Amino acid sequence: MRIQYSDTVNFLSKLSLRRILNVGKLVSSYYITKWLNKPIQWGLPMTISFEPTTACNLRCPECPSGLRAFTRPTGNLKEDFFKDTIDSIYKDLLYLIFYFQGEPYINPNFLDMVNYAHKKGIYTITSTNAHFLNDENARKTIESGLDRLIISVDGTTQETYESYRKEGKLENVLAGARNIIKWKKKLKSKTPHTIFQFLVVKPNEHQIPEIYRLAKEMGIDEVKLKTAQIYDYENGSPLIPTIDKYSRYHKEKDGTYSIKNELLNHCWKLWHACVITWDGLVVPCCFDKDALHRLGDLKKQNFRSIWHDEAYTGFRKQLLKGRENIDICTNCTEGCKVWA
Repeated sequence: MRIQYSDTVNFLSKLSLRRILNVGKLVSSYYITKWLNKPIQWGLPMTISFEPTTACNLRCPECPSGLRAFTRPTGNLKEDFFKDTIDSIYKDLLYLIFYFQGEPYINPNFLDMVNYAHKKGIYTITSTNAHFLNDENARKTIESGLDRLIISVDGTTQETYESYRKEGKLENVLAGARNIIKWKKKLKSKTPHTIFQFLVVKPNEHQIPEIYRLAKEMGIDEVKLKTAQIYDYENGSPLIPTIDKYSRYHKEKDGTYSIKNELLNHCWKLWHACVITWDGLVVPCCFDKDALHRLGDLKKQNFRSIWHDEAYTGFRKQLLKGRENIDICTNCTEGCKVWA
């Protein structure tokens, strides 16, 4: 409890009057939009996901990066482009996610970019499979000022772990986590707030109690259980959990599956957040993994004009008419609530 309190205090320390006013603009415009059923957008996003790379060392079966199945160009985020973009938006930006597709630590300049955002007073977060958290990278991670580190640990035995994290080694993940904990202590740092993320699938659901025990033994700050997105879920999948509360999908009487959550015709994410790919494309959210809905290109436009231009306004209008008509929304279980 004390550790999570410390993370909350750290997050709140990033607030400025300008950022608070921006959040107010976003929330009010979102609710006015719902009331009028007409897209109103004030302010700039408080949350942005920046893609460090599309490359990954693993081959997870429900991930375009793992499957090497992208239809868009692949590559690494360039540091100069990142800095130029951050310089134009940091005064309103509160929360920066260094993740979209790929393994962030593959980008050789990743931690330098984290440090740059840290110096701008932005709360920074990344998600990693932890295979690159050797002793040196663990120390540099602490020194970068990263605020939150999510480590994917989807099993407490190698057999279970590799059932989803194909070509991964659980011993490398745990060694990387221990390196982070060690350097936090050595450098007397309260950050990053460490999280074991456990993607619940049928092969590992029986190990949920074990991941909590393991995290406590190692000194990890928090455990988060995450439901798995399945692309071809209609006819079932060996990954869909049998424990209903951890499944995004409901089994119908005819044996087929459907998404549990109702697709509401509004989405908080379209008002407070977006994703920027490694090569500067602006897309609406993390469900657009192949960047099919390209709402702007930062190589040609500045961010403010993209956020308020006709393409973004048109996409918000389309969403208000019916999320079931937008491909990336049909398998979405997020984004319907403020602060989701």
